[in-house]
Amino acid sequence: MLAAAALREYADDVIVVERDTLPAGPAPRKGLPQAHHAHLLWSGGARAMEELLPGVTDRWLAAGARRIALPTGLVSLQSQGWLRRWPEMQFVIACSRDLLDWVVRERATADPRIEVLNRTELLGLEGSAARVTGVRVRTLEGEERVLHADLVVDASGRGSRAPVWLGALGVEAPRQEEVDSGLGYASRIFRAPSETEHFPLINVQSDARLPVPGRTTTIVPIEGGRWLVTLSGTRGGRPSGCADAFEDFARSVRHPVVGELISDLEPLTDVVLTRSTVNRRNYFEKVKHWPEGFVVLGDAVATYNPVYGHGLSVAAQGATALRDHLAADGLRAPRLAARVQRAVARPVSLAWELAVGQDILYPGARGTRPGVGAKLLRRYVDRLLLTATGHPGVTKALFDVMTLSGPRTALVRPRIVLAVLRGPLLPRLTAPPLTERELLVARRPQRTP
Repeated sequence: MLAAAALREYADDVIVVERDTLPAGPAPRKGLPQAHHAHLLWSGGARAMEELLPGVTDRWLAAGARRIALPTGLVSLQSQGWLRRWPEMQFVIACSRDLLDWVVRERATADPRIEVLNRTELLGLEGSAARVTGVRVRTLEGEERVLHADLVVDASGRGSRAPVWLGALGVEAPRQEEVDSGLGYASRIFRAPSETEHFPLINVQSDARLPVPGRTTTIVPIEGGRWLVTLSGTRGGRPSGCADAFEDFARSVRHPVVGELISDLEPLTDVVLTRSTVNRRNYFEKVKHWPEGFVVLGDAVATYNPVYGHGLSVAAQGATALRDHLAADGLRAPRLAARVQRAVARPVSLAWELAVGQDILYPGARGTRPGVGAKLLRRYVDRLLLTATGHPGVTKALFDVMTLSGPRTALVRPRIVLAVLRGPLLPRLTAPPLTERELLVARRPQRTP
């Protein structure tokens, strides 16, 4: 939908080929099973979506989403300790994935230039190794036809078959890289305690330096007075789908705060389990003779450990890169697709480095091991995270990068490097930085409506 929004000003017609039947409201759909788990839209992604669909943020908030200031509305245990809740530096949009998608879909499809073909499967690309000229599709009823296009955008997600489709046209296969920590995650929705409309987002991260499986817990306040709780664990430490074990797992991580907060809450759903979380990247931007008329965006380019929450934001920034190149060069400019593909790779590269740099460290992780340079960088990042626990300037640089709002060079600016060498200005916190009122309302006995 974001790709369609990026294209609408520069094409006569935009056709979205969709295998699912898209629901009319914020409801689950078959092709998005991961929607049951926590999704965070970082400020870098939210700003990109706002550029493509002006007013979308207000619409989310009106529908029940929350704009949570970071780190003000965040209680987070990182590898080096608890972060302090400084005044706002960045933000995150918190709601269910179903609501997030529905609002984007509603605003994008309101444009008459955008047509959605529901229950339609993409069979392959039309054209040659030099230029993609359209796609072959098949409806649920079995009817096949060719859709001709000046530009084809693959935004089909983790299940994309772009390398196969390109190979059928004679295009060389892109180099692919995988890092698999064996992560699995489980989620459940609970009724939130009363008077917790402004409760912070809670997150307990693992420490990849320890020789044990990485385990995390997260509480995301979502619309409708609910808490979405997601647990995750790497190979050898995954959560199970057993409802009776859910709270025990939440208490077993580096701090039991999430398990404590949900212990007396009413569950509203069963536990949903997911195992497929491999970090996988296709280096489409490195293909020497990239065909005209074809661009790949979002999870079809790279997928990441969902613990870091970067997939949505990277996809949005890729769509804005597409829009920017169309605005500068026009739809039929020579080498447009290759230039867009290189621009898409920039946010992908940052999210990739943030994810795999940690995931490869867990016991049993599979993938390319870090070299000497990466190990030195990791030591610097460890020191930076330690400094961020007690230094607002370093915390801001960290959140600028983590939310994809600033370049990775923000972490090595001279004043930041100097601060990191000096270390934190304040001692590390010894407990979650929840206020007395937050603890009071969270632990108050709940009545079942």
